Amino acid sequence: MSGSTRRRFLAGAGLAALGGLACDGRRPQAGFLGLMERANERFQRALFDPRRLAPELPEEEESDPADFPAYRIGAVYPPPPAGWALRVTGLVARPLALGLDDLRRLPAARTRVRHHCVEGWSAVASWDGVRLSEVARLAGVDPRARYVEFRSFEPGYFSSWDLESALHPQTLLAYGMNGAPLAREYGAPLRLYSAVKLGYKMVKYLAEVSFLPVRTGGYWEDQGYEWFAGV
Repeated sequence: MSGSTRRRFLAGAGLAALGGLACDGRRPQAGFLGLMERANERFQRALFDPRRLAPELPEEEESDPADFPAYRIGAVYPPPPAGWALRVTGLVARPLALGLDDLRRLPAARTRVRHHCVEGWSAVASWDGVRLSEVARLAGVDPRARYVEFRSFEPGYFSSWDLESALHPQTLLAYGMNGAPLAREYGAPLRLYSAVKLGYKMVKYLAEVSFLPVRTGGYWEDQGYEWFAGV
């Protein structure tokens, strides 16, 4: 085989191998797409500054509720199960079960920032709740924890985050919206809200927060949506 023929052969073999890795819609986190996803995560993590705050907006910039779309996974907005309480589990010294009254007794926080949806729309609302960092402090998170998984009581609905974004000062476990108790269509009784992620990362109908040593996936992420999804 001549030198030029061998180079063409190797180039063709390389492209064929790359093509074989490229697009498997059943496994969006594997192959070439998975490599690109992990490279994108490293890049976004390098840019992320856990001390940087998103601009807080004045009340007059709140959007009309009709301009803040609500989404659901199933056929209906799910009601909370009887005796609902948020479980805090995983790599923690003190596993917790916190009802709404327990959460309201913790230091309250409010954030009013622009919400960004992957579909292209944005809107503004105020969110009341407790910082996840406060709950992490109460539970005594182990230094080995690097990721946080958020699970909903709606079956199959979950997401996972990097620990730094989860503990950002503008990441809340929200029980109120625009000065009123959180409505069911926006995730009552408790949802995740943050200034540092796209909307689909903010799990509604929260049931469990787990601090983990390894990254898991998510309802949307396992369908090919970006995992880090920073704003």
